[in-house]
Amino acid sequence: MWQTITTFILERLRLKESWLIFFVLGIIMMNYPFIDVFNKEATIGGIPVLYLYFNIGWLVSIVIIYLFRLASSAADRKKVEGRHR
Repeated sequence: MWQTITTFILERLRLKESWLIFFVLGIIMMNYPFIDVFNKEATIGGIPVLYLYFNIGWLVSIVIIYLFRLASSAADRKKVEGRHR
């Protein structure tokens, strides 16, 4: 079951619409309303909330790009395997 879920997610991430959705979401999250929400004097563990917002957003974007790359390499492997049969 885990394999089928992983395969489904990787196939969905190959879609160009997914790339576009995550790009637009990233642009929106780096714009005024979201930055203003996190631009407070509050801290979490001594780190300002705005810094945490940027660093966590950066980390999440790296993970998403990694998943996209994983999905495209899985698709490339399937194409190569299909040709050699």
